[in-house]
Amino acid sequence: MFGRLGGWCCRRRGRVLVIWLLVFVVGGALSGALGNSFKSEFNLPDVESKHGMDILEDDFGGEGAGTSGTIVFESASGFDDATRTQLNAFLDQVAEVRDTTVQSPFAPGGERQISVLDGAEGRIAFAQIEVPGELEQESAQEYAEEVQALAPDVDGVRIEYGGQMFSEFEPPESELLGLAFAIVILIVAFGSVLAMGLPIGVALGGIGVGSILLTILSNVITMPDFATTLGVMIGLGVGIDYALFIVTRYREQLHLGHSVEESVAIAIDTSGRAVTFAGLTVVISLLGMLLMGVSFVQGLGIGAATVVAVTMVASLTLLPALLGFAGERVDRTRWRGLIAAGLIALALLGLGLKIQPLAAGAFLVAIVVLVLGFFWSPLKREVPRREPKPLRDTTSYRWSRIVQRHPWSMALGATAFLVVLMIPTFAMRLGFPDEGNDPAGTTTREAYDLLAEGFGPGYNGPLMLVATLPDGTTPEALQAITTAVQETPGVAFASPAIPNDEQDPTAALWRVIPTTAPQDEATTELVHHLRDDVLPAAEDGSGVDVLVSGFVAVTVDFTAFVSERLFLFFGAVLTLSFILLMVVFRSLLVPVKAVIMNLLSIGAAYGVLVAVFQWGWAKDLFGIEPAPIEPFMPMMLFAIVFGLSMDYEVFLLSRIREEWVRTGDSHASVADGLAATARVITAAAAIMVFVFGSFLGESVRTIKLFGFGLALAVLLDATVVRMLLVPATMELLGDRNWWLPKWLDRILPHVNVEGTLEHSNPGEDDTPDDTPDEDRELEPVG
Repeated sequence: MFGRLGGWCCRRRGRVLVIWLLVFVVGGALSGALGNSFKSEFNLPDVESKHGMDILEDDFGGEGAGTSGTIVFESASGFDDATRTQLNAFLDQVAEVRDTTVQSPFAPGGERQISVLDGAEGRIAFAQIEVPGELEQESAQEYAEEVQALAPDVDGVRIEYGGQMFSEFEPPESELLGLAFAIVILIVAFGSVLAMGLPIGVALGGIGVGSILLTILSNVITMPDFATTLGVMIGLGVGIDYALFIVTRYREQLHLGHSVEESVAIAIDTSGRAVTFAGLTVVISLLGMLLMGVSFVQGLGIGAATVVAVTMVASLTLLPALLGFAGERVDRTRWRGLIAAGLIALALLGLGLKIQPLAAGAFLVAIVVLVLGFFWSPLKREVPRREPKPLRDTTSYRWSRIVQRHPWSMALGATAFLVVLMIPTFAMRLGFPDEGNDPAGTTTREAYDLLAEGFGPGYNGPLMLVATLPDGTTPEALQAITTAVQETPGVAFASPAIPNDEQDPTAALWRVIPTTAPQDEATTELVHHLRDDVLPAAEDGSGVDVLVSGFVAVTVDFTAFVSERLFLFFGAVLTLSFILLMVVFRSLLVPVKAVIMNLLSIGAAYGVLVAVFQWGWAKDLFGIEPAPIEPFMPMMLFAIVFGLSMDYEVFLLSRIREEWVRTGDSHASVADGLAATARVITAAAAIMVFVFGSFLGESVRTIKLFGFGLALAVLLDATVVRMLLVPATMELLGDRNWWLPKWLDRILPHVNVEGTLEHSNPGEDDTPDDTPDEDRELEPVG
């Protein structure tokens, strides 16, 4: 089926290209008409904070359950009557924007919203604002612009805006840096501009359609606002990766004398199968996040899986069509194309670094070179091709032999290195960073710092205590609860009980300000202490059940809910990976080793993430502030890296097994298999590392963390695992690598990821020839 699909797409390449263009245009139009509904909404199924939010909705008209923020004022000379009048007029105008509720510091009862310095009124004040319901990303940006446009110009007064509704989200441009590096790496790996352009074109086509589909899906599935950014990051990496494997096999078949259509069919029937296997593994791993039962996490998983699936389909359909257009020219490169490609990479680098003169200049020179290349003979000449080395003269083969001569020391040394890196993982604290981690200079960060300076860090994340009141609840019972909360260590302020109806109250609300910041571990401990110790004792005998809610409590519950289900997710992914590898390679030890090695590389990446992003090591280098690790990050990293490492595992081990079946030499097959696949795995991994690593240049902490984690995990997997642990452990186990009990072999299904076509040279008979092993194409195994 795969071979027929590749051949059909090659023959009908014009039709396939038109179909992809139509999908892009029609999908783009539909996406533009529908708009997006991205929102970071934590819909937890059955936790205390959610029940508290329900009470706020039902009994307080949604007060405290909507989208909240702050407007912070700083006046060097204090707030005199004239200043108060101007700022109150501003807040009155804000109250008219989308039914905003405003608690002004200058209205009666707002005295606590003005800082106190040495017993006198200070220079910082804040207004608490709230909009009913959840604001989507686009709506929040529009709301922020509308409110900020109303701000008066008051002498000596600085106005900053806090809360997610005022977060400044800019579309990332770091993927341009990744593209620039990918161009250079692919040219070095392939020695061909056209062969370089095909993987990049396919990846861009896949993520383009995938991003459109993601925007459409956001209208029916809850997805966070950075789902598209993560989708682009992942899609760009895997799209280039998958296309790279297929193009490499296509070129090999051309060199063996096959026609263009035959080469495409064989490439899709072999590498295309491996790509499908790897892609489906990533998709299934990501969809495993549906087990978490949280819409926010499920949206992330569905979004990332969608982009991966589309890029995989693009590799199997769009790429064969483009290969059909390229034909045998895929190996030819003229100087004009090589120079122009280098200049385009330089232009992308300029755009990614926001150096506009460099970008514009490099792009213009690239155009000039291309135009001159049609008239000036030096630029029309072909770049001389570098002849490949014999397989056993390559650096990869020699390296494998070095490892195989010292397998115990290499295996133990590599394992010890990864274990040392993994140690900080055991101190990982999951949680959400607060706005104190926003980039310096942004209005949300400035508002956060001003509030912390004037009132204490806890004012950036108040708690809401709510309760329904049974008949006969006395004021004394409510006062006992208030007193108990006010006397709790870690509480800076607790308001008296606020009834929903003064005449006939059915619910009560307390506003509580912690002494610590929202992201501090002490704040999480305070939430649990109130729930477990303080409130049960204060409620005793009153019949009142007080719930701790508010945004901070929601994030605490979200983190706990996800943490409890992490091992379920990890177990599902590990079990799936073990079974798939056992079926593919007909072995018990190979999947066991693969699971252990992947755990080591991912665990090491987790450890470095904790050291950098949680402990703050080298924080100035990366431009971050220490904070907990976002609770959905371990899942996302685990799913994606496991899928990518499965990709490399299949590509490397299938070649080793092929050599072992052919020769029966378990030692030579490891070296030959590693030498045959090292270049493409190294190129694919290098592209992944640069694409993911380029997102460290983004200002958003979440994107930085995700890019760094993926880049580091892929780097460790492609170097320490593939170049050290795999050859060392396979040397130690020898033929036992491929042991499988006969009873298990009989019941396992047969899955062939190496193809079903006979991949021999056209016109060859069965007699031996002198073709070197590295150039001879073998019949598939299994």
